[in-house]
Amino acid sequence: MQDAGFVKQAFAGIARRYVLANHVLSLGIDVLWRKKTAGLVAARKPSRILDLATGSGDLATTVQQACPNAKVLGGDFSVPMMREAQKGGLRALVAADGMNLPFQDASFDVLTVAFGLRNMASWPEALKEMRRVLKPGGTLFVLDFSIPTLPLIRPAYLFYLKRIMPRIAGWITGQRASYEYLCSSIERFPSGRDMESLMTSCDFSRVTSHRLTMGIASLYEAEK
Repeated sequence: MQDAGFVKQAFAGIARRYVLANHVLSLGIDVLWRKKTAGLVAARKPSRILDLATGSGDLATTVQQACPNAKVLGGDFSVPMMREAQKGGLRALVAADGMNLPFQDASFDVLTVAFGLRNMASWPEALKEMRRVLKPGGTLFVLDFSIPTLPLIRPAYLFYLKRIMPRIAGWITGQRASYEYLCSSIERFPSGRDMESLMTSCDFSRVTSHRLTMGIASLYEAEK
């Protein structure tokens, strides 16, 4: 179980510089990950999309550009983060806790969540709630960091994750403790087949995964 109170406080503290920190820490590669996600979403030709844990709205905005005729709604439980999304031009926003979504059953064709499921209080319960608000045949996309499996890449990445990333992020945001938590959560978060199994256990079908940038991130796709 994740500490929801700590997570909310952490994101409130880093909201103003969250986007800058993401771009610096990923060397800008996170932009490409979101574009890939948006392209897969567009291929589904959805009319109603929920971007959960929308944060600063980066993915929601990218998806809206890829799906100009769709209604894209951003949901987050952090008001400071949603204010940053508004500054970035995202207008369709709603306060939404991933553990108890304020939507009727079968409300959306597609649900996306980028770097957010990892921080929710219970991964299985959050996935079940996401499934509830998807229409039959709807698709869930989960984008998040993962741990590379290549022998030479894995130890180098873990060193960066534990030793370097929190220091750089702390310098950018002034909230090193928040990034120490966020970086440690990446190592605990299931990835690859473990995530596929988790999604399948929550009654999703046709679960597939895409390893991105040598496994530094992964994109999971599943159907209701």
